Amino acid sequence: MATFRLQGSKVLAVDMTGDAVKAKNGSMVAYDGQMAFKKMSGGGEGLRGMVTRRLTGEQMELMEVKGQGTCYFADRASEINLVSLHGDKLYVESSNLLCADSTLRTGTSFTGLRGGATGTGLFTTTVEGSGQAAIMSDGPAVVLRVTPQYPLSVDPGAYIAHQGNLQQNFQSGVTFRTLMGEGGGEAFQIRFEGDGLVYVQPSERNTVGGDV
Repeated sequence: MATFRLQGSKVLAVDMTGDAVKAKNGSMVAYDGQMAFKKMSGGGEGLRGMVTRRLTGEQMELMEVKGQGTCYFADRASEINLVSLHGDKLYVESSNLLCADSTLRTGTSFTGLRGGATGTGLFTTTVEGSGQAAIMSDGPAVVLRVTPQYPLSVDPGAYIAHQGNLQQNFQSGVTFRTLMGEGGGEAFQIRFEGDGLVYVQPSERNTVGGDV
């Protein structure tokens, strides 16, 4: 299995000995040794994935990288976080997925109103199995623990990914700024309950719900 490690906080180094990984198309910045690159269809899920993603509007272009040596990946100087999966599932916005072990299965999942509020669509990308993945954020990501005793509410524009046994609910709320007439519209949050991790970036996308 390929070995993932960070070179600083914005470059991912993947050591391979004949292994393969899935990476965001065009994210290779350097490599040593012998590497082969092949564009993957349907987000790495073949024809079925291509049809599913076309129908759902969830776009993700991946390439397969295979070889002997070390390959380096980066994208627009984004910060990178490593995620270890042990038979569980990672839910991540497709634009935030940089690289994953080739043994991990990628797919799509319905997000409901959360996707509508973030403006990213009603479906998101899933990564499932055992192995490592690398996700990106605009600024250093914060990894927040959710427990049954301590649920978590997150701004949709700051959400990147989550993993674990979590249930998410879409809720609206009125903040102090809204009451003072300073908000940009109705405020929305994603509420996570259960047991797991949520990845949040310190920079917000433009969302349908406006400022929180």
